[in-house]
Amino acid sequence: MTFAETTLVTSSKSQTFTRPVLKHRIESIDILRGLIMLIMAIDHVRDYFHPIIPANDPTNIATTTPFLFFTRFITHYCAPLFVFLSGISAQLAGGRRTKKQLSAFLIKRGVWLIIVELVLISFAFSLDPLHRVLPLQVIWAIGASMIILGVWIWLPTDLIAATGIVLVFGHDILDYLALPKTGAAGFLWKLFFTGHREFFQIAGPFFVKTNYALLPWAGVMMLGYVFGLTYRSSFDPARRKRILQTAGVFLIMLFFILRVFNIYGDPSPWSAQRTTVLSILSILNVSKYPPSLLYLCITLGPGMLLLASMENVKNKLTDIFIIYGNVPFLYYILHWFILRTLSIAEFYLQGYGEKDIYNAKLMFFFRPDGMGVGLGWVYIVWFVVIAILYFPCRAFATYKRTHSQWWLSYL
Repeated sequence: MTFAETTLVTSSKSQTFTRPVLKHRIESIDILRGLIMLIMAIDHVRDYFHPIIPANDPTNIATTTPFLFFTRFITHYCAPLFVFLSGISAQLAGGRRTKKQLSAFLIKRGVWLIIVELVLISFAFSLDPLHRVLPLQVIWAIGASMIILGVWIWLPTDLIAATGIVLVFGHDILDYLALPKTGAAGFLWKLFFTGHREFFQIAGPFFVKTNYALLPWAGVMMLGYVFGLTYRSSFDPARRKRILQTAGVFLIMLFFILRVFNIYGDPSPWSAQRTTVLSILSILNVSKYPPSLLYLCITLGPGMLLLASMENVKNKLTDIFIIYGNVPFLYYILHWFILRTLSIAEFYLQGYGEKDIYNAKLMFFFRPDGMGVGLGWVYIVWFVVIAILYFPCRAFATYKRTHSQWWLSYL
């Protein structure tokens, strides 16, 4: 996240010229953000290039393979870490704005992200010009969480932290309650707390799909906002590193204690399998929809350790991660359209025709169930996608670093 910068002013006779200076960014945040953006694309490539058959369900322990499970599991880190880092970025943005300005900015940016999700990303997701399904995915969760945070920042920091802790650690209590499952009440419960990729009819053929239940994700952003205090310029970096390491180790230990004994924190308990490897996969097979406490522990915990370890790390690989981490919004938008363009090419190359264009079960275009390639090819396509994106991301990162137009804060 950029800090407030001074402006270089040069006087010549009676004229004053203003030239923007390069903006300073916290590189450990950009490194981790770039890494998770690259990893995220693996899952989306798998969604469109791996055949949709029961045997290809990566979370079905009865049929999955370690490689397939890992392909899905590694991408679990992306959404929670990105939301957490968004909270840190919001805190840092407050370092150069008044509280009123920050509140307004978060609310406006949140609304903008929701619009982008419902209009642009939903189209890229399904290629349906009628938008018959509006999937509430990660950009919706980030945008709506920003709106909530924009209101919540008026409260004392301790209360923001307490709210985030209650939402993250407590929402799994709802697994033990009898909640409405249908009607307006059922929709609202799923929208805010328990959404599990379910369809709700708006009118006729139009549906909302509750992929990301809002409030648990808002809790993650609140905790990121509080952790962002450790990234203020006045905070001791050594102390920040210790806090991140302690919190990371605590979350990992909590995961194993609660998970091994099936105490609390996930609606799907693990069970012993026919092999040791599959039993380990069962332990790691935690629930993302909605994000269970154990899911957040095993993703945010290692993420905090990574953040702590990336301070002052500088090499050619981290330079590449920084490029993507500087412009995650552009990367996210472009990767969907590049991916879908390649999937259309795959559609025709594999011999599908007009009758196969619309998949009524998924409500997707150009995604018949049987279409796809092996998992090895999925990784090749993934590499092609991120390689294509490198150059536009690098160009836009340079532009953002050397310019300060107001609209850049929304991209």
